[in-house]
Amino acid sequence: MAKGPVLFDLESDTAPRPSVAEAPMVVDLPEQDAPRGQAMQIAARLAARKPSRLTRLFWTLAGVIVAAFVSLAAWTFITDLMARYPVVGLAMSVLMGIFLLVLALVALREMAAFGRLGRLDTLRHNAAEALAQDDLSAARTVTDQLVRLYKGREDTRWGRERLAELRGDQLDAAALLSVAENEVLAPLDLAAQREVEAAARQVATVTALVPIALADVAAALTSNLRMIRRIAEVYGGRSGFFGSWRLTRAVLSHLVATGAVAVGDDMLEPILGGSILGKLSRRFGEGLVNGALTARVGVAAMEVCRPLPFTKTARPKVRQIIKSSLGSLFSKGDAKT
Repeated sequence: MAKGPVLFDLESDTAPRPSVAEAPMVVDLPEQDAPRGQAMQIAARLAARKPSRLTRLFWTLAGVIVAAFVSLAAWTFITDLMARYPVVGLAMSVLMGIFLLVLALVALREMAAFGRLGRLDTLRHNAAEALAQDDLSAARTVTDQLVRLYKGREDTRWGRERLAELRGDQLDAAALLSVAENEVLAPLDLAAQREVEAAARQVATVTALVPIALADVAAALTSNLRMIRRIAEVYGGRSGFFGSWRLTRAVLSHLVATGAVAVGDDMLEPILGGSILGKLSRRFGEGLVNGALTARVGVAAMEVCRPLPFTKTARPKVRQIIKSSLGSLFSKGDAKT
């Protein structure tokens, strides 16, 4: 067998040469779709979905029937127990009374939570009216209500004292409300922004690490619900379970209606760089987009829960929150690469 290279003389070959035009076409591989934050989109649509009248009627009737059956069964059980074992029946009656008392207290707490959220909404509406009409008297009334709202809170004491010193020098409604924003609400805005950053990191981490689709949807929904409840607590609107759910539905319904949860990768490319996004794994990219959408929900919740609208104080920028919360997920070595 010959060793070394073998030379084929094509000129002497009588066989026809293959034509380039006859070569099969090169099929390009389909590019991978960019991450769209499916978990956040599904969670937002689930929370914002308004049930139909038939569905509400069904659950209302089901609740009434179940409550009636439970009440009759409990009454029959206690009366039979009192007839057979009077002492045990009396003890069960006391326990049932305590349970009903606790249930009434829970209902009162939920009603108080709705009242606090309504007071924040009324205060924000009055502030907007005072700004629109440039009514200094109405603005002073709003600031008085704001001071009463945060009376007793140590984190706003210094701001309330500063507002009391400076309010007499303000000659128009916009200036007075601007001072109230800067002095009283500035530390609360910072605390609410930290809650948004923490929720965005949590949603991004869970989505990137948990390979189960329903798990990241549940994590996104619960994290956003917790974030909105904490933002309401920061601004003085401590809400119960039903109040938090109603507030979450209001925020997400607005975002879904405006299409704010439809796109997420456009926010990440200017901050983290398109080249970095292209090198990320599919799962990690989804996590970053879900975290970015969570930040967008958090900023909307701040606007809803804040007792004063953003006027002179700059509205928190979603991109800045994304950069501070999700940028830490990249190490310095990855950033240099």
